[in-house]
Amino acid sequence: MPLAPEYVMMFEQLEESSSAASRISEMTPAEVREMYRTMRPVNPDLPIYSIRHETIFGPLGDIPLRIYTPEGSGPFGVLVYFHGGGWVIGDLDTCDSVCREISTIGNLVVVSVDYRLAPEHLYPAAGEDCYAAIEWAAANGDILKSNGKLGVAGESAGGNLSAVVSQKARDNSGPTIDFQCLLYPVVDHDMTRPSYEENGEGYLLETESMLWFWDKYCPDKAKRDEPGASPLRAKNLASLPPALIVTAEFDPLRDEGEAYADAITDAGGEARTVRYDGLVHDFFATAALFECSRGPFIETVKEIQKRIG
Repeated sequence: MPLAPEYVMMFEQLEESSSAASRISEMTPAEVREMYRTMRPVNPDLPIYSIRHETIFGPLGDIPLRIYTPEGSGPFGVLVYFHGGGWVIGDLDTCDSVCREISTIGNLVVVSVDYRLAPEHLYPAAGEDCYAAIEWAAANGDILKSNGKLGVAGESAGGNLSAVVSQKARDNSGPTIDFQCLLYPVVDHDMTRPSYEENGEGYLLETESMLWFWDKYCPDKAKRDEPGASPLRAKNLASLPPALIVTAEFDPLRDEGEAYADAITDAGGEARTVRYDGLVHDFFATAALFECSRGPFIETVKEIQKRIG
């Protein structure tokens, strides 16, 4: 299927603008963070019944959370959400629109996690913070008006962290995660799969950018083989939470996400892949604007709701 017309137009506009002049690999983390914030701003017009902030204590200090609650008395399914951004960029604001809509459309409490970023905090810092967040969510069901079901979800690096905490929760015998939704996730450091060859340049996320992200997050290349960095390389993929893995046709990460679903299934687990043709990496960011990504976004939220709502 060809690239969706909305993205064709978007890339043409980016090509004409000065914002396309610098590649991520040529910028500093601070510059990329600021650029990402302008690309994914808070949209206060998106409805949400309640937003509140919480700070929990993590392995090396405070972890800010933003909690989205839909209208009603509950109980609600609880989804712990990890933003994308290659473990280097992104924050509570850059995923605010997505979290608002997941909460409202899915009738779910969404707990968004402001985990530590690289290169200031190298691997495995992000995963440690995210695991602390699911422990807190599991222990505070009364505060969250929980129905007893807990899910994890995240985009890109957030999908990586969702997979990481799901494996860690299994290995530590808790907390129980009832569902994992990995959205165009990073699950391996290998960049030789066909989707990298087909989509490694010109479709938003590029091979050069992924090299930059990995170098900032996990500069020790030997550690990239660890399942805490590359969940696909875990020796044991049995007994994991049921998984939905969402991929996009024009995304260099497409093949590794689908390989992860296959590996979970081969280990006797439940995993389903949904590939959306015509779309690119990070298509949730345009779900409020583009019809081509709106449908897939709503379908994904409804599946999460079905599993934990």
